[in-house]
Amino acid sequence: MNQRNPGDDQPEDPQSKDPQPDDEIPSHDGHDEEDQEALQTYGREALRFSGRMSAPLPVETSRNFRGTVRQLAKITGRETPILLLVMVLAAMSVSLTVIGPWLLGGATDIIVNGVRQGGIDTGRLRDRLLFIGGVFALAWALGHIQNYLLSGALQRSMFRLRETIEAKLHRLPLSYVDQHARGDLLSRVTNDIDNLSQSLQQTINQMLTAVLTLVGVTVMMLTVSPLLALVAFVTVPLSVVATRIFATRARPRFLRQWRTTGTLNAQAEDVVSGHAIVTAFGRQHQERERFADENAKLYESSRAAQFLSSAMQPVMMLMGNLQFVSVAVVGGLRISSGAITIGDMQAMIQYTRQFAMPVQQVASMAATFQSGIASLERVVELLDVDEISANPEPVPDPPPTRGRVVFDHVHFSYEPDKPLITGLDLTAEPGQTVAIVGPTGAGKTTLVNLLLRFYELDGGRITLDGRDITALPRHELRSKFGMVLQDTWLFGDTIWENLRYGNPDATDAQILEAARVTYVDRFVPSLPDGYDTVINDEGDNISAGQKQLLTIARAFLADPAILILDEATSSVDTRTEVLIQEAMNALRADRTSFVIAHRLSTIRGADTIVVMDGGHIAEQGSHDELLARGGPYADLHAAQFAGQAT
Repeated sequence: MNQRNPGDDQPEDPQSKDPQPDDEIPSHDGHDEEDQEALQTYGREALRFSGRMSAPLPVETSRNFRGTVRQLAKITGRETPILLLVMVLAAMSVSLTVIGPWLLGGATDIIVNGVRQGGIDTGRLRDRLLFIGGVFALAWALGHIQNYLLSGALQRSMFRLRETIEAKLHRLPLSYVDQHARGDLLSRVTNDIDNLSQSLQQTINQMLTAVLTLVGVTVMMLTVSPLLALVAFVTVPLSVVATRIFATRARPRFLRQWRTTGTLNAQAEDVVSGHAIVTAFGRQHQERERFADENAKLYESSRAAQFLSSAMQPVMMLMGNLQFVSVAVVGGLRISSGAITIGDMQAMIQYTRQFAMPVQQVASMAATFQSGIASLERVVELLDVDEISANPEPVPDPPPTRGRVVFDHVHFSYEPDKPLITGLDLTAEPGQTVAIVGPTGAGKTTLVNLLLRFYELDGGRITLDGRDITALPRHELRSKFGMVLQDTWLFGDTIWENLRYGNPDATDAQILEAARVTYVDRFVPSLPDGYDTVINDEGDNISAGQKQLLTIARAFLADPAILILDEATSSVDTRTEVLIQEAMNALRADRTSFVIAHRLSTIRGADTIVVMDGGHIAEQGSHDELLARGGPYADLHAAQFAGQAT
């Protein structure tokens, strides 16, 4: 919404580099939410193009795996009591489950001994089986409660993480948003957090249960038969080595998969939002080729990640089968020698299976967990971005705004080695209209961005009614300005709600009056639902001129102390422009106004015309004064009107 037009005065954005994640999530206290351009959601329709195989991508290693896991612990920190209770319930449930085979082995011995002695003690057998059934039922109930509590804890953590990310977006410097693809930012906010949530939901409970089961089964196996337990443990080192190898190889591929997903989303967003331009220039084929290249990269990284993820389970099954065969052979020999009973052997067989299952679960869940950690790492990178500086404390009962704006020896550059504005001095008195003109890239829109503190100065200062704007909270500073930009921006909502956005407390009569003054009421009755017509997400169900009229009406309704008009009538026809100029004159009465214009005919009545060139003021004065001087303004005027005559 308050977005600088990069093509107007900003050098080409440099290749951005993602910051290294730190160990601590930055504190979010002491900052107010700032107005930034809304990140509009884009269509998620599947774009199917014929993909091509690309060369394998270089392996990208995880930057800070352990640090990211620590960040996960911080994210879930508020749920620590619930998580501790989950662990206790899991331990109780697993303990009851692992003693089940031993109890069943005792029931088997009752049957075997009864057959040998000529009669089975059915009463004792019945009591044993009922007890076993109660143990398994209690284990199920505890496991069910454990799952319920864990799901709630994880989803509450993800809820807070989404809130943190949303708040972070409003504290990002505009320079960061300008230098990063919007699709990649959206992917971090949506896809990566969704993947993290699903990964944790799938893995935490199973991995916790699997680890506890391994411990419990190990204790029971050593209790029943230490020799058979040692035979079963022979395959454990092989399983650990295989799991480590697969996990180490899978982690960077999952990270690369989600990075490529963000790049592909950014490219898809560009095509969807610029569909009309792509079609008009006939670039569908090139866009399909570009999409196919990114799609192929995503295919390669996803295929490698998923293959390594799925390859662990067959290896673990092989280890489990080797373990089972070894225990069966050695156990058979032990039974024949009378060293163990049939019931103990039955328990050992069951424990062998129970031992292999959690090993397989840990191996398979490790890959899913790696995928979630890769997504979390991208989210943490966003959380670690340097934020805009803290707001000063608001002044109680501030005086009314008069509108005197002074640029005092201002220096600014988007890139340190490429100065844009150097030593600029400019004063706008209360109620004056200051027009800013000049060639593209001269720094016109940059002045507005600096005035609103979208960017911080490199030197000098800007004052409003004698107060340095850095001493004002940003929300207080920006509340004094009303903006109408060349690039219109509207919500995917009704016309009525879009107008009300300028002043949420406005009455219906005030909204209708603003619509009348800005000539919005001339076209709204022709729309299907009048003021209840919903503007779609792309805003293409009304014309560009109509959208600009709506933004002007929105500024009227805000009734600001200072106006900023950046080519505010560039999308309306000549006749409507005359009418809007009349409305603008009424709106600018008793207000300080900054008008950025390319069409010089729209700013003849300005009190002061500032001609920008190369980041400094070439000249300033009234329209007649500048024409009389015969300087840059006179050249611009002559070129523009000579071009129109031609």
